[in-house]
Amino acid sequence: MESILALTGMGVTPYSSRGLKQSLQPISGSIQTRRTVNGTLHDVSDPIFRKYESTITGEDQEPPAVEGIWPGMQLVVDCIVELAVLGVFEDVTDGTSEEDVVFDKPHVPGSVRNDGTFTYYRPRLTMLITGFEVERDEWEATVGWAMQLEEV
Repeated sequence: MESILALTGMGVTPYSSRGLKQSLQPISGSIQTRRTVNGTLHDVSDPIFRKYESTITGEDQEPPAVEGIWPGMQLVVDCIVELAVLGVFEDVTDGTSEEDVVFDKPHVPGSVRNDGTFTYYRPRLTMLITGFEVERDEWEATVGWAMQLEEV
């Protein structure tokens, strides 16, 4: 079974991608807040830390291609998750050069779509593997797996 998920650097094996789920959340370093003496909360984070961590999980018939893959290795991830932006962007190019980037993150070519006053896109993120696991249920003949990643 084919998937829209792409993991450049390891690949996505056939029949390992059914039931895929992906989460994106800000890295812990992106969240820095302080209160003033009057109790007002302010964001004091450095914008350079506005990066994502992600967990991808799947359950199918075959294992993912993790042989020789270890935490700390770099992958380019064409995400499953879509991000939404207020505004309509009609002439978005493939995002291969710096001038083409109209979103906060590079996008997967062909993933941009508009709906009403919003534009949706799938980010293409360069990430490091921070962990993974693979399990097999012999009786059910299924393989479950999870991979944790963090944007470089």
